[in-house]
Amino acid sequence: MHRRIWAITKKEFIHLIRDWWLPAFMLIGGVSELLLVGWATSRPITNLPIMILDADKGYASQEVTDLLLNTGTFSLLEYVNEPEKIQTAMENGDINAAFIFPSGFSEQYTSQNQQAKLIVYLNGAESIPAMTVQRAVSGVIQEHQEDLIISQIGLSEERVSGFFPSLRVWFNEKLSEALYTTPAELGLMLEFTTLLFAALAFSRERELGTLEQLLVLPFSTFEIILGKSIPVILIGFSDFLLMLLMVNLAFDVPVRGSLVLLFILAFIYLLVELSKGMVISVVAKSQHQAFLMVLLVGMADFMFTGYAAPVESMPQILQTLANLIPAHHWMSILRGILLKNTGIEFLWPNVLAMVFLLIIIGGFSWRFVRRALD
Repeated sequence: MHRRIWAITKKEFIHLIRDWWLPAFMLIGGVSELLLVGWATSRPITNLPIMILDADKGYASQEVTDLLLNTGTFSLLEYVNEPEKIQTAMENGDINAAFIFPSGFSEQYTSQNQQAKLIVYLNGAESIPAMTVQRAVSGVIQEHQEDLIISQIGLSEERVSGFFPSLRVWFNEKLSEALYTTPAELGLMLEFTTLLFAALAFSRERELGTLEQLLVLPFSTFEIILGKSIPVILIGFSDFLLMLLMVNLAFDVPVRGSLVLLFILAFIYLLVELSKGMVISVVAKSQHQAFLMVLLVGMADFMFTGYAAPVESMPQILQTLANLIPAHHWMSILRGILLKNTGIEFLWPNVLAMVFLLIIIGGFSWRFVRRALD
């Protein structure tokens, strides 16, 4: 039996060698996307173009302008004199924000009876830069306002200081977004790679007209399924090792937990996704249809991984539904082992759920694929 399984496995690798662009695209494409996502999220947002309308032209408006520009978040496009230019630039997407200093700003700035107002326009069509601008402005104004109040009342900072929180960040000391996004992207790319290769196992044979030839050969259904599954597991696991090495070397994503435990659970997760891909493979009539079905399943899983939005913030019915998604449990396992040095004593609910899903999905897939082939 093992010789017949090896013959089918060898045949699959010959197919992959002839269609070398597919495994190359999946392996290199996954690594490239990880590099791009990690690079984009590990860098702070800087040099956002802004315009300034200074109707005051006093020392206070210039002082606040210097404080804002010194943050590095903004890049001054130009000073303007008409609000219409700001509106036109905002509509064209040329700027992310605009600051307007009204006339009399410096006088109100130093007065104890009046309140100076800085008008800020944000380009809400680009929400992430807009939130970055909002945080930068709030931080600068709050810090400068405290210094201004202290100077006006004539007291030292020690006399007016209240309490300061002692802040300590666990697991991601620098609060690097790359340590959140790259493990999530790694998990998603591993799912797409495994699903796609598994989905092409039988759909390729059907499209090339060789499925009937394969079925009339002296191979049992078990041998055919196992022979086609082995290359998928090997390629998927190789892709996982490559991406894990890359995120560790390129973005300093730590591996604080047990590598042995991570590899064992990664193998279980690959079996779950393999089972889903095999069902797609026998349902799809062509490789193109299989690819579209993989996108559909992958994007549905994506919503429950916590990548786009935390699962904990979703309605209760969606949180319950997330427990039926293998990728949701895999993300918790992956982040726990990589970032938190979490062991099986804390991960067992996710591991148990993933094993349960493997039994359910794998059992259904086995019966469904065997029946379809028979």
